[in-house]
Amino acid sequence: MSKIKFGTDGWRAIIAQEFTVENVARVTMGLANWLKAKYPGGTSVVVGHDCRFAGELFAETTAKVLISQGIKVHLAKGFVSTPMVSLGTLRTRSGMGVIITASHNPPSYNGYKLKGPHGGPLIPEEVQEVEDLIPEHHGVDLAKVDLAKAKADGMLADIALEDMYVAHVEKSFDLQAIRNSGMKLGYDAMYGAGQRVIPRILPEVALLHCDHNPGFHGQAPEPIHRNLIEFSKFIPARGIQCGLATDGDADRIGLYNSKGEFVDSHHIILLLIHYLVKYKGMKGKVVVATSTTPKVEKLCKHYGLEYQVTKIGFKWIAGIMITDDVLLGGEESGGIAIKGHIPERDGIWMGLTIWEFMAKSGKTLEDLVEEVYAITGSFAYERDDLHITEELKQQVLKQCDADAYKTFNGYAVLKRDTLDGYKYFFDNEEWLMIRASGTEPVLRLYAGGSTMQRAQGILKACRATIGA
Repeated sequence: MSKIKFGTDGWRAIIAQEFTVENVARVTMGLANWLKAKYPGGTSVVVGHDCRFAGELFAETTAKVLISQGIKVHLAKGFVSTPMVSLGTLRTRSGMGVIITASHNPPSYNGYKLKGPHGGPLIPEEVQEVEDLIPEHHGVDLAKVDLAKAKADGMLADIALEDMYVAHVEKSFDLQAIRNSGMKLGYDAMYGAGQRVIPRILPEVALLHCDHNPGFHGQAPEPIHRNLIEFSKFIPARGIQCGLATDGDADRIGLYNSKGEFVDSHHIILLLIHYLVKYKGMKGKVVVATSTTPKVEKLCKHYGLEYQVTKIGFKWIAGIMITDDVLLGGEESGGIAIKGHIPERDGIWMGLTIWEFMAKSGKTLEDLVEEVYAITGSFAYERDDLHITEELKQQVLKQCDADAYKTFNGYAVLKRDTLDGYKYFFDNEEWLMIRASGTEPVLRLYAGGSTMQRAQGILKACRATIGA
């Protein structure tokens, strides 16, 4: 049997190739072995699935293996988001949460994410421990595990995770202020697991792709601009002031202003810090992945907040949120968490926070961005994924490792950071980051410039310098 490995955010594989009932059962047996060692007195597990193909089958497979090992299961009925499973794990005091999801990956994939009892990603060391316990064969006769009997015996219980999540939202936000603001708002669920939440709490919001389509209409449900062209046109056509998009399992955010212009995660992180500190009087540490703009550090200095940088992968941020007083944890890829919720990325929660900010301040999203710029200075961000040969990829990494790049076509390097990839800082708070994909012949380039033209110019200079 193939070795199953967890990446930065769970195990993902192509459905019916590697992602099979047998392999899901193997992973779950590894998890059951880990739970029995960790909780000798017994524990429970929350299990849910998102909108992807065969999610229910894989969730039931997970439940059957756990039940066969004497572990009680809270099984979500129907599709749910990742933050719902994380919240449910915390609320039920379960030892673990499992969500069957491949997040923003293409429709042919499914995946398996582990959520800790704190209500966020399981910490990396424990994920490794579970992975090390995955057997070659699971040894369970799945056909003989009777879920109806398990329910009667109290080993299986239905759990209404969406109801729990909506009640938590209603208690935590001034939804009345949003409803009464007169703002026209839009939401694109990208056919993902957040599709029922916004219509439930804010029925006036204009909706796009909020219906069940396990193939996501052939589109990877990642909330980045090139996947949201239809939504970006929908916004000005409908007179919408702010548009929110979430990915397949609704833990990542995409945001648009009234002109249908994409507002990247760097700007969202700054807006959230500004609102929480200046308008809500909150404090705490800010923790961001290394691919995030240095403007976050500038805003933290302005507000006297502690600032910490981690490797890429939300699990590193979540580990700090469990132990420290963290105001916000965030990544460039749209995964953000804030105080007052769970230590988990949540696209809907972040979108509602921005909408509440607009409603309470009476200002447009564009006005609020200008408020942040008054402190940090304006900037733009662009990213480029280079599909190159493995040979060129290794050659560039060797040069980066040797600190051979002192300039990128006129952009002189002032300092370099190697926490996770290679980040180069230039004059005027401009920067470039080069990071390799661990699985493909791909180099990811990230750039921040004072204008979009400058950010694109930095990417172009990088491509010229590395010969790509």
